[in-house]
Amino acid sequence: MLLTITTTHQPASDLGYLLHKNPNRVQTFELTFGNAHVLYPEVSEERCTVALLLDVNSVELVRRDGRSGFALEQYVNDRPYAATSFLSVAIANVFGSALNGKSKDRAELAETAIPLEASLISLPCRGGESLLRRLFEPLDYTVMAERYPLDTAFPTWGESAYYTVTLTHTIKLQDLLSHLYVLIPVLDDEKHYFVGADEVEKLLRHGEGWLSRHPDIELITRRYLRHKHSLTHDALTRLVIAEEPSAEEAAAQHDQEETTLEETVNLHQQRLGAVFAVLKHSMARRVVDLGCGEGRLLQMLLKDAQFTEILGMDVAHRVLEIAALRLKLDRLLPLQRQRIQLLHGSLMYRDPRLSGYDAATVVEVIEHLDLPRLAAFERVLFEFARPKTIAITTPNAEYNVKWESLPAGKFRHKDHRFEWTRTEFQTWAQQICDRYGYTVRFLPIGDIDSIVGAPSQMGVFVLNEEVTS
Repeated sequence: MLLTITTTHQPASDLGYLLHKNPNRVQTFELTFGNAHVLYPEVSEERCTVALLLDVNSVELVRRDGRSGFALEQYVNDRPYAATSFLSVAIANVFGSALNGKSKDRAELAETAIPLEASLISLPCRGGESLLRRLFEPLDYTVMAERYPLDTAFPTWGESAYYTVTLTHTIKLQDLLSHLYVLIPVLDDEKHYFVGADEVEKLLRHGEGWLSRHPDIELITRRYLRHKHSLTHDALTRLVIAEEPSAEEAAAQHDQEETTLEETVNLHQQRLGAVFAVLKHSMARRVVDLGCGEGRLLQMLLKDAQFTEILGMDVAHRVLEIAALRLKLDRLLPLQRQRIQLLHGSLMYRDPRLSGYDAATVVEVIEHLDLPRLAAFERVLFEFARPKTIAITTPNAEYNVKWESLPAGKFRHKDHRFEWTRTEFQTWAQQICDRYGYTVRFLPIGDIDSIVGAPSQMGVFVLNEEVTS
């Protein structure tokens, strides 16, 4: 059982400080199921690789484990070879400091994203390469997978469930180890030890900051906890609550404040009407509304037969529940109900469920994102989802002077991270077009002032024909 981690961060030998393991010697650690060996096949200033090699004591495991499946299970199994939950336990025991984000000698580097490549030999993927990609690509890994045949001497037997997998990413070492710790047993869909309530605590601890926003959160939680319903329910409930404490209540309050500010010009309704008109003109039939909120735009789309498939996605569970009530999903006729779907998900992670749509709408969402998250969102939408038409609206900061109740220099919404002028929005939009092959036109929304423009602005992005051909 072998895991290697390589970095080209310079000096690359700092990997030894991050892992608290000296590159100049081989170290062996006794575990309950065998020994773990740590060694460095290559060490230089330009490139450093650490290897974690497990030597599983199958005989001792047979003596301690009274379980049995088929008659020869204790003698014919993959325990010494496959990257299973044994490896997760070894990561926690041998690389525990790095897994917890601690480094006495390189504390700043432990908090820094560095280029990392992890290679796993004989990783079982019960669900195939598609599941492997579903789990790691939303976390922005580049995934390479080589599948093993059941037996090279008998090719007609087909392929096995085992892969050699290489994952590359610029990421904190702690995050890489956390992802491996959780997802290795999820891919195997098995654990070699009893799963109890303490496993929920481990999942919450090592899933902090990423699991609650993963598009496959339910599958990951269910498999990690060995399909135990009560534990899965407990973990999912706590993950949702921990996602953003009081975020939904705060968002509702902030939305009300923004609505009060804008209600004199009925701006929100004008905004939705402008976006709806763009969708109608584009002849789109399949539409996804990202950051759909309480579903007001979805409600408009559902009333028009042009839109045959409608998807609303939001990061807040409670908001989606409100949207379901607004749309009366439980009372729709079957043909109508088939047209619309609500999904919980984050705009920060690549999500295959967003692919294949004719158009996407992003209504007053981007200004709520920190700039690093905005960069991730750009890739999710323009690089991976790539709908033919995208309508994005955002406030026009120049118009803020028209509201006497808004103090100078303040944003319209307490949760806004920025508000752009028309020039700033257009500059950002043009950079997006140059990077991803779109063309953009700009439309004002609301009453237009001759000096400061309209209160809101919209960019309509259209995928270039030569890119689609």
